[in-house]
Amino acid sequence: MTTADQTTEELPTLRGSVPPLREWARTFLIGICMGSADAVPGVSGGTIALIAGIYGRLIAMITAITPDRIVDFLAALLPVDDGVSVRRALAIWEEIDGWFGLALAVGVFTAVILVTRIVHIASESTPTLLFGFFFGLIAISAVILLRELSLESAFQAVSGVVGVVLAFLLAGPVEFLEGGGLLLIFVAGAIGVSAMILPGISGSLLLVILGQYTRMSETLSEFINSLLASVTGGPLAPVIENGTVVVTFMVGGLVGLFTISRVVRRALDRNRRATMAFLVGLVVGALRAPVQEVSAEVGFTTDVALAFAGAAVVGAVFLLILDWYAVDLDLDSI
Repeated sequence: MTTADQTTEELPTLRGSVPPLREWARTFLIGICMGSADAVPGVSGGTIALIAGIYGRLIAMITAITPDRIVDFLAALLPVDDGVSVRRALAIWEEIDGWFGLALAVGVFTAVILVTRIVHIASESTPTLLFGFFFGLIAISAVILLRELSLESAFQAVSGVVGVVLAFLLAGPVEFLEGGGLLLIFVAGAIGVSAMILPGISGSLLLVILGQYTRMSETLSEFINSLLASVTGGPLAPVIENGTVVVTFMVGGLVGLFTISRVVRRALDRNRRATMAFLVGLVVGALRAPVQEVSAEVGFTTDVALAFAGAAVVGAVFLLILDWYAVDLDLDSI
């Protein structure tokens, strides 16, 4: 038997590569939970991954996806060089844990679409209750993170203060953020998605800080509506307009996932406590964002303040219950 024959036999087949349906379903459900968490400010999909016991596998999958592997995978499926080789493509697919990533991604995207639709409806009908709920989530998230954070130097403390100030300023009315061009959408996608893999740090919260959370929720919901309408003869213009924003955000997210997330990981490796202090500071400073949204949308009266506070309590209790049943979050292990 030649070396080439041996190599061919060692390559996986499609039937042997695909995982069992039960494993698919479990990963998909975890993706649903992660996506639901990622779509809500104050709750982190990375925390859900940690609770579900897949965080290490998730990080390993992301770091395994390199430019060389992407090129080799595409080359194996195109009639170039050695020709099309499905088995060679499957071998690379398994190296990056592709089936796991695919099932997880489908679950995440399904949940994000559903949750953002709910957020879109709530932002139009009951913005006070929606952002009050978010305030409670963010506040308790900050408490949980601060409880686990310990500072050992002035530099680490300053990093935390910088995070608070930066988030507080960005969460207010900022002219260049209100413009909302495609470049900002791209950057928001890169930052938001890259943060989603960090336990305790919500990617949606960073979108709130950047003033893009409500916009992206509305745009995604309108894109789905216009896409469904186009199937029954509706106009294509809304599909293209909203789709351009959604695709720009997704491309930014992919770029961020494989670039910014790696920068954050290196920063954590270099000075873990200072980096976490900065990230936790962002959460604290972001408490201004829900208040700013309600103030701009309806204005604060006694009734509005009471409704806001009541919704905040509900959000706080919800996250406290999740934290009660979750694993202990150790920031030093992130």
